[in-house]
Amino acid sequence: MGFSKVYSAQTQLLSVTSISVETDITHRTLYAFAVVGLPDKAVEESRDRVSAAIKNSGFESPKSSNQKIVVSLAPADLKKEGPSFELAMALSYLLANEEIDFNPEGKIFLGELSLDGKVRPIRGVLPVARFALAKHLQELYVPEENVAEAALIDGIRVFGVPDLKSLVEHLTGENKLKQSPVTKLSDEVVITLTDFSDVRSQERAKRGLLIAAAGGHNVAMYGPPGTGKTMLAKAFAGILPKLTFEEALEATGIHSVAGTLSEAFITNPPFRSPHHTASYVSLIGGGAIPRPGEITLAHHGVLFMDEFPEFERRVIESLRQPLEDKVISVARAKGTAHFPANVLLVAAMNPCPCGNYGFRGKPCICTPSSLQRYRRKMSGPIMDRIDIWLEVDRIMPHELSQEGNGGDESKIFRTKVEKARKLQENRFKDKKILKNGEMSARDLVTLIFLEKEAEKTLNLAAERLGFSPRVYHRMIKVARTIADLEGSEKISANHILEAVEYRPKKFDI
Repeated sequence: MGFSKVYSAQTQLLSVTSISVETDITHRTLYAFAVVGLPDKAVEESRDRVSAAIKNSGFESPKSSNQKIVVSLAPADLKKEGPSFELAMALSYLLANEEIDFNPEGKIFLGELSLDGKVRPIRGVLPVARFALAKHLQELYVPEENVAEAALIDGIRVFGVPDLKSLVEHLTGENKLKQSPVTKLSDEVVITLTDFSDVRSQERAKRGLLIAAAGGHNVAMYGPPGTGKTMLAKAFAGILPKLTFEEALEATGIHSVAGTLSEAFITNPPFRSPHHTASYVSLIGGGAIPRPGEITLAHHGVLFMDEFPEFERRVIESLRQPLEDKVISVARAKGTAHFPANVLLVAAMNPCPCGNYGFRGKPCICTPSSLQRYRRKMSGPIMDRIDIWLEVDRIMPHELSQEGNGGDESKIFRTKVEKARKLQENRFKDKKILKNGEMSARDLVTLIFLEKEAEKTLNLAAERLGFSPRVYHRMIKVARTIADLEGSEKISANHILEAVEYRPKKFDI
C-alpha cells in the first residue's frame, strides 16, 4: 500500500481546524523520516517519539528498515503546534506500512506519545469534541486523563486511550476499549474559604456586592488599607450562582486551550486575581501567536484587580472595550484575534498612595503631585464603565470583637442572587442575555419601565451630577436589579435613589 490518511485536529486560538495526517512510505531506499506541513519544533521532534513508541508497543521500528517516510500534516499553510498529532502519526505509519488495518473515516485521534507508547494528556480537548459533534463525526480518541472533559459533549462516542498498543487492539477488533459515559456536571456550589460573615461590619459594601452579583454589574471598592476589601472580593465569588451548561462548556474550553484546567470541567464562575505587576500581554492576551489573557480566562466569572490604580495605565485603558462589548480584540500583523471577555470586574483600591485621603483616622501624607499622578490613572471612560462604587471605611476596634451576623452568611446572599437571576432569566427569555448588566440601550427602552416619579428623580440626578448617557443607562440597570432583589416589577424612585448612591463621591478622581 505505502500510503494512508488518518485524522486529528488542532486548536487555533479558540477555534478548531481538522488536520489530515497523511503518510507515504517508499521502500528499498536509504532511511529518512520527514514531517512536512509547517511543523513547529515540538512537531518535528515527534519523529523520534513516534518511532520509539511504535517499537516499544511491539511493532517493527521505522528506523530498522530501509525506507523513506514522509508524514504530511494538511492543510500545509497552517502552522502546526504541539505534540497532539503523535497518536495519529503512529497510526498513520502503521496503516501505511500494512502492519494494521482499520477504517479511519469518521474518527479523530488526539494524544502525545511517551517513548514507551503510553498516551499523555494534551490541551484543548473540549473544543475538539464540540467540533467533532458539529461535523457529524462518530468517534473521538483522547488520552485517558482528558476523557471526562471530552465526554461532556453528548452525541459522539468518546474513548480514553491508555497506550498505543491498546488502541491498535481496539481498532483491529482484538480487545475493545470501553466507551466513556457522558460526563454529568456537578450540582455542587463553590465553597470559598472566606464567607461574608467573616467580614465585620461593612454592611453597605455587602449590600453593594449583593446587587453587583445579582445583576452582573462591575463594582469598585475604595478605602484605607486593611478594611476588608480583598476579603470581600474573595467572599464575593461564593455568592455567584453556578454557570449554565453552555457557559460551563465555554469556560472549560477556554481553560482547556490555555492549559489552565485544573479539573475536568468548570461549573462555578472562574475567579482570576492577577497581581498589579502582571504584564500587559498576560492580562489582555496576545503574543506572537495570540493567546488568551487573564481577562479571557475570567470569562463568565470574576476578574478581581486589587490595587487597581497600580496597574499599568494601558492595561486599565484596555478594559474599555471588553467591559462594554464583552469581547477583546488583539491585533497583530498576521491578523486580529477576538477573545470572549464577558467578565464581572471587581476592583479594589486605596483613595491615594498612602491610603488615608478623606477617611477618618490617620492623616493623608501624600503630596499634591503624587495625588494627581495617582488620580490620572483612572480616566473618566473607565469610571463610567464601573456601575457600583463602594466606600469601605475603617472599622472601630470594638466592632472587630463582635460576633458575626448570621444574616450575612454567603449562602443567604447566594439564595437572594439566584432568586433575582431567575427573574432576569424570565425577562430575557427571548434575548441572548441573562443579566441586567448585559442589557443594551434598546433593551432598556423595550423591556424596562420607570414610574413617573422614578424617571423624574433619575433626570434630576443626572442633571445635577453630570451623568454621561452611559452612566444614565447604567443607573437604570442597577435600579432594575435593586427592584429584582425586592421582587418588584416596576422601578420606583427609591430604587433610583439607591442606584445613584453608588456613584463615586469622596473618591473623586
